[in-house]
Amino acid sequence: MFQAGLIDRLHARRAGRVAPETAYSSSRDSATLTLNATGIASFSRTLADAVGAVIDRGEFPIVLGGDCSILLGDLLALKRRGRYGLLFVDGHADFYNPEANPNGEAASMDLALVTGRGPKLLTNIEGREPLVRDEDVVLFGFRDADEQALYGSQPLPHELLAFDLPVIRHRGAELCARNAVAHLTRNGGPDAGFWIHVDADVLDDAIMPAVDYRLPGGLSWDELTGTLRAAIQSQRAVGMEVTIYNPKLDADRAGARGLVRVVGDALA
Repeated sequence: MFQAGLIDRLHARRAGRVAPETAYSSSRDSATLTLNATGIASFSRTLADAVGAVIDRGEFPIVLGGDCSILLGDLLALKRRGRYGLLFVDGHADFYNPEANPNGEAASMDLALVTGRGPKLLTNIEGREPLVRDEDVVLFGFRDADEQALYGSQPLPHELLAFDLPVIRHRGAELCARNAVAHLTRNGGPDAGFWIHVDADVLDDAIMPAVDYRLPGGLSWDELTGTLRAAIQSQRAVGMEVTIYNPKLDADRAGARGLVRVVGDALA
């Protein structure tokens, strides 16, 4: 996305890059049943430091990451500072427990982890479990119900507000987005604001094939733009992450240009 002109489009500065401290391992460890759990916990603290420094300057961080496990570090930065909410815009619910997780990746259970479900190494970083309360989360755009049933993903808690793709198609993306923002900005809700998580696979597979776990269907460019614009215009969003976009699967960079356009239009 940098090469597609993100910084120029946003008139932004590049605050830095946080690199993993340990080599990737393809083996699940016996204690957590999760790939690279120790490394992710350490990386999350380092990422939280970097994101927190941007927030403390009064700026709006946009974090680009390889997969959804960066959510832990971003929300850790916020939890250090108060009670924040989460708008989780993703083609998958990412709510597996380790025993049911089909691939062992933290990116398949990041929403479960940040709400305090899973191995303590990843849920209770710095003793701050949970990083976000169930009632302060909105899950938006997921369409993996069949996969959840197949592998045995744990059910979503009733306190967590969820708009799956069939509901969005029935009610309309604009109305669902307004309802999502209303929930995150309600009286008695997260008083410090909310974070936006965007997984590129929430987009229709026909327009965004440059992701690692593809599913048919998804949001249009305009629907994603409208959703993010509603969140930004609330003036309660404090930052955003964009994950899973894989440039190796985007030969003509159409996906990158589309994401830059969406983020730019939403923040305009």
